[in-house]
Amino acid sequence: MARRYLLFAALLLVVAACSEEEPSVAANPEVVTTATAAPPATISATTAAPPTTRPVASSAPPESSTTTSTSTTTTTVAVAETSLVLEEVARGFEQPVLALSPPGDDKLYVVDQPGRIWVIADGDPEVFVDINEDVIFGGERGLLGLAFHPEFATNRRFFLNYTGERGRTRIVEMLAAADGRSADPASQQILLEIDQPARNHNGGMIAFGPDGYLWVATGDGGGSNDRFDQGQRPDTLLAALLRIDVASPGEYSIPADNPFVDGGGAAEVWAYGLRNPW
Repeated sequence: MARRYLLFAALLLVVAACSEEEPSVAANPEVVTTATAAPPATISATTAAPPTTRPVASSAPPESSTTTSTSTTTTTVAVAETSLVLEEVARGFEQPVLALSPPGDDKLYVVDQPGRIWVIADGDPEVFVDINEDVIFGGERGLLGLAFHPEFATNRRFFLNYTGERGRTRIVEMLAAADGRSADPASQQILLEIDQPARNHNGGMIAFGPDGYLWVATGDGGGSNDRFDQGQRPDTLLAALLRIDVASPGEYSIPADNPFVDGGGAAEVWAYGLRNPW
């Protein structure tokens, strides 16, 4: 009974928070801001014991199942005691679409859609790399994604997703300088190119998952209402989440547990039927 009361009270707090009218904030594409939470009077923490086994998604049903147990502790924080504030980090960008830091690094990298990446280390933004000449920019096209290798601190490898020649989606690998403040555009190595039948719905996000593989989000090729029927076909790299292994520099391989590794679809595809994932 005590547990039901606690859950009901928590639900009331969530409903109350969702029903409050939020003030509007004027958008400025030239400014990069970060949201930080003002410290509440009480602190909440949720901890979970790691499972003894990690489930792996597969296209075939497993022969047996494994049951794991977790231990969770939750402390409730009053919604009224929590607030968010905006802090301006930098300005002067043309069309920023992403800001992130490498693992274990406090430098901030800003992806500017026309074809530049900026690094913010000690003060004002500096150009980290400029591939404007290789990028087709406009509308939903341009430099869209950036992912740092999990071991970037030692191998200096990073990956980009951008719209290249003839409007194709291009996934490339590059190398940063030892100090992480610059990269040579000539270090580009093209890993993957995908034809795009229209100018929109290019997807664009790339990221390393906890599995160590590179995940690539592609759109359905554009137009409207999936006019090219990409979303219903597992044999295309569009309208999908791709999952590839980039352990070897300059190339990629297919993880053994990708669902179509043995046929029936494109081996890179992990999930399909997506409109414009980001």
